[in-house]
Amino acid sequence: MSGRKTGAHPRHQLDEIIHAPVRLSAMAALAAADRVAFGLLRDTVEVSDSLLSRHILTLERAGYVEVVKGYEGKRPRTWLSLTDEGRAAFERYQRTLRALIDTTSPSSTPTE
Repeated sequence: MSGRKTGAHPRHQLDEIIHAPVRLSAMAALAAADRVAFGLLRDTVEVSDSLLSRHILTLERAGYVEVVKGYEGKRPRTWLSLTDEGRAAFERYQRTLRALIDTTSPSSTPTE
C-alpha cells in the first residue's frame, strides 16, 4: 500500500503516508537502526505515547513498520523496525524530495 500519486511534477510522487511530520520523523529515526524501542523513538521524535502509537499504526498498516512486543527481563517492551517495503518507500521518498528541491521552475527565475 502506498500513498504515491501520479503526475509530472515531483510533488505528485511524495508518499502521503510518510509525508506527515511525525511519521516522517519516525521513518527517519527507524531508517538509522535495525530496531528501536518504542520509548526511545517517542523521546527522539518528541511526541506522546498515544500520538506515536497512532502514527505507528498507520505505518504498520501500510506495511512500512514492523511492531514486535516482548519482554526485557520482566518489563514489557515494544520494538519497531522498518520492513523491507518501508525502507524502500523511505528511500523513494528521499529521492523524491531531492528531485523536488532540485526542480527549477520558470517562476523561480527573476524577471524584470
